[in-house]
Amino acid sequence: MATAKLTKRYVDSLAPTAKAFIVYDAELKGFGLRVAPSGSMTWQVEYRPYPGGRDVPKRRMAIGATNTLAPEEARRKAREILNAAAKGDDPARDRTAKRRELKMADLIDLYEKEGCYVQRGIRQGQPMKPKTKAYTVARLKNHVVPLLGTKRVTDVGAGDIERMVRDIENGKTAKDEKQAKRRRIIVRGGAGAARKVARDLSAVFSFAIRRKIVAANPCETAAIRKTDNRRTRYLSIEEVRRLGQALETLQAEGVNPKALDIARLWALTGCRRDEIAALKWSEVDSERACLVLEDTKTGMSVRPLAAPALVLLTSLPRYENTPYVFPATTGKGHFQGTKRIWPKAIKLAELPGVTPQTLRHTLGSAAVSTGETLAMTGAILGHSNHRSTAIYAHIQRDPATQAAGRAVGPIAAALSGKKAAEVIPIKRAVE
Repeated sequence: MATAKLTKRYVDSLAPTAKAFIVYDAELKGFGLRVAPSGSMTWQVEYRPYPGGRDVPKRRMAIGATNTLAPEEARRKAREILNAAAKGDDPARDRTAKRRELKMADLIDLYEKEGCYVQRGIRQGQPMKPKTKAYTVARLKNHVVPLLGTKRVTDVGAGDIERMVRDIENGKTAKDEKQAKRRRIIVRGGAGAARKVARDLSAVFSFAIRRKIVAANPCETAAIRKTDNRRTRYLSIEEVRRLGQALETLQAEGVNPKALDIARLWALTGCRRDEIAALKWSEVDSERACLVLEDTKTGMSVRPLAAPALVLLTSLPRYENTPYVFPATTGKGHFQGTKRIWPKAIKLAELPGVTPQTLRHTLGSAAVSTGETLAMTGAILGHSNHRSTAIYAHIQRDPATQAAGRAVGPIAAALSGKKAAEVIPIKRAVE
């Protein structure tokens, strides 16, 4: 059993291992620190409830994470718990009983503070990315809290989940409210939103089970659809041509060119929405014809750039005092006006329901249809995890760039209204 004086310096020196381990404090018996394989560290305290003795099983309580509690504060809380246990109380049992009386709104608040961690995949156990956490918490608070917020956690059953999903599908929680200057809250219902909320709420109940707040997850037994339809929508070359014409028309009407160039780059790179909208010049490697994206859905990612995308990027103006390729008109962030302009473009092109993600599917489909392997297509779209993508890009950057050129060629031609033969070959742009 490892023991040490749990100071900030000692805690900062600890490194995770393949298995979780606990280090106990050398001064306060029962006080310890649990280090998970993911690197997360949690203060905890152990005690034997009244009447004590070796025949009484120990209870273990989590006090808080090291990033929220300093060692001395955690030690103080541990001492309070140990003192209460010495007087005959059972703090762990009392906290569990109290949490069983939690309302759903309180559980969601607790999940926001302590439970927003990735539950599966290569990032399991790591904190959600800030944007993912923000969207998840917003869905829970805008949909679940209005419908189930006042119900006790232990009273929520499968039937409540089914009614909640139907209400979200029917738009009962939808709203459009102006809260402050330049700030508006828009909540949309529908089947897709309902499925996302159900998945989020299932994660909340899984968290509650781990904390022994509830015994079962009602989302697992509810008769609801938990998966989205497989997205197979992509644009034909004729539809891409209509989109290109719509963008040209909007440009002639004086629409902000940043929004139009972002849309063009969505089509020419297959990147996700904010991978282009929030692109920084430091992420554009013109010499190697690729984007080195610092932080994507799967971490750092390298994407090959076809000649039309590279030509468009190098033609863009560089603004002073901002790292972004497309800076906001006011403020220090990136441009976000595509939300207003994209609907106009797809309406003008007569492409209802088409999203920026559709353009990503379009490039993937174009790559496969031109004979590219799945590995090459994955390199173009950044589908692999960030380590595999980074290694692959260093070894196979030139073939992947050429593959991107072959796939993007017809799309770029349609977007600009030219024939495929008129599009600049990839070698010319790189040379």
